Amino acid sequence: MLAMALGLLIIRLFVGLAIAAHGSQKVFGWFGGYGPKGTGGFFESIGIKPGVMMAVLAGLAEIIGGLLFAAGLWTSVGAALIVLIMLGAIFKVHGKNGFWVTSNGYEFNLFLIVVAIGVALIGAGAYSIDALL
Repeated sequence: MLAMALGLLIIRLFVGLAIAAHGSQKVFGWFGGYGPKGTGGFFESIGIKPGVMMAVLAGLAEIIGGLLFAAGLWTSVGAALIVLIMLGAIFKVHGKNGFWVTSNGYEFNLFLIVVAIGVALIGAGAYSIDALL
């Protein structure tokens, strides 16, 4: 039981914080990101309009979803936000490139979806705010 709780914590922390960091790239330009204007320009180029607003909304969904997932607070809500963002990435960017990430495909996006759904179904584990509530 202890090993499973620790394993879930490690998975939640890595995935959740990585997703939140990607959101920070969009919203704040941190970690080498392009910020709202740069990301918004890319969004406009692939037909997501208005680009800047949608970049900020996508980034906020990643930050909120990632932090909820990492903390194990309302884990299903965090997982749902991760799944929605990754589905958008698949349908608007990566899907046309096939499966493999080496071809800019959707492999990694699908991996994140599977992890998010799996953790949501299992539960956040003993080392989570959900468990305290």
